[in-house]
Amino acid sequence: MNETKYLCIGETHSSLKLDKNSEIESCEEYKYLGVIFDTSRTDDKEIRSRVIQARKCIACLNGILWNKDIRKERKLNIYNALIKSSLLYGSETWRLTENNKETGRSYRDGCPEEIFKNIKKRKN
Repeated sequence: MNETKYLCIGETHSSLKLDKNSEIESCEEYKYLGVIFDTSRTDDKEIRSRVIQARKCIACLNGILWNKDIRKERKLNIYNALIKSSLLYGSETWRLTENNKETGRSYRDGCPEEIFKNIKKRKN
């Protein structure tokens, strides 16, 4: 029971007493199946984390994404399978604010264009 904790949203954070000798501590945030849960009642931290993960993915794949010998269709497949899926994992449950919507839109719209900029130049 030493590692067991609970997250309480909207209540005071105090330990839960089970019996005379055991209690469960509260926590401010935790990560479950790669998704961050916290007491803020927003998904701001999770969305920022997903954007950071997607950018790290892009950084790891830069050699492939900028390689002129790899076709655009293959790069789009890589983008959709690795980067986009990393960015949008768990997004079905996000509570979106206008700020979060704008963050997602700007990242989603700008990312493929930036990655495939060199392809457009080569075709002209």
